[in-house]
Amino acid sequence: MTYEPEPRTEPVPTARTPIEPPRTAPLPVVRPGQHAAPAADGIARRGEGIGGVIADPPARHSVRGWPRLLALVVALAGATGLVACWRLIVGTARGQTWDESAYAGALYGRNTLWRLAEPVLDVVSVGFVVVVLGAAALIALARRRWGLVLQVAVLVGGANVTTQLLKHQLLERPELGVATENVRNTLPSGHTTVGASVSIALLLVVPRRLRPLVALLGATYTVLTGISTLVGQWHRPSDVLAALFVVLAWAGLVLALTPRSGLDRDGTHGTAGTAVATTLLVVAFAVSAALAYGALSGALTWGAEPETRDYLSAGALVAAVTAAVFGLVLLVRQATARGAALHR
Repeated sequence: MTYEPEPRTEPVPTARTPIEPPRTAPLPVVRPGQHAAPAADGIARRGEGIGGVIADPPARHSVRGWPRLLALVVALAGATGLVACWRLIVGTARGQTWDESAYAGALYGRNTLWRLAEPVLDVVSVGFVVVVLGAAALIALARRRWGLVLQVAVLVGGANVTTQLLKHQLLERPELGVATENVRNTLPSGHTTVGASVSIALLLVVPRRLRPLVALLGATYTVLTGISTLVGQWHRPSDVLAALFVVLAWAGLVLALTPRSGLDRDGTHGTAGTAVATTLLVVAFAVSAALAYGALSGALTWGAEPETRDYLSAGALVAAVTAAVFGLVLLVRQATARGAALHR
């Protein structure tokens, strides 16, 4: 008799026999900033290179190359404008004649205009510079833009020191036979340098969406300061123009060296405002330049004295150059600050 074993059967689970779930590998926990890639066995493991969970490196952003190059071009334009202002206006008899004529023309309507100009000039002082520079630094620190603190300090300090060195140490007004009430060199204007530099300092530190408004307000304040120095006969037109070019050169230089901490983190907000402000500044430049040419040619001042004509043309020219300076700085600042994809 042959013995045959009974076939083996799996026990039927009962209420007392728990059913064990199939053993599978636990799903990996993926933190934000990580991505999971399946390994050879289909299971993602933390800490592995290929086939594991690989942590993305922290996002690092830097200013692109072309905005830095554009900023250097702007700095060169400011330096070129300064040299041209000196060579064409101060260094030639014809230029000095216009400069002195506009200086003398400030007597036109001075009693009325000085009541408006004097308070504007009284604002400018060492304390004023310290307060505005401190406010700009606080804004930069509050926004955690550490590099901007150094930028505005270099801008304001460099522009104003350059103005004082040029005026008192490096430049002299040549004698070219042009009658003048003041033989001393007064180029560049210190008051205009202060007004333009602190205005641009605020433009650099405020958030992107506020820069167009600050650019418009800063340009307006700078124009008032520059023309007020003409009204009070504190400066000649060449002095004011040279100060604007000094500030433009330093602004372009510091923008070319914009650090990573100076980048925006608020996306592209403010693009429409930038377009509007730029358009207004371009229009202001075009209108002011046309008025300067019209006054200089006599087309808008028929019958006026030459001194009055030159005085009006100088004021319009100051407004045109100021609009160009702030328009360029606004565009370059927005360009150098772009590129950060971080969010607040």
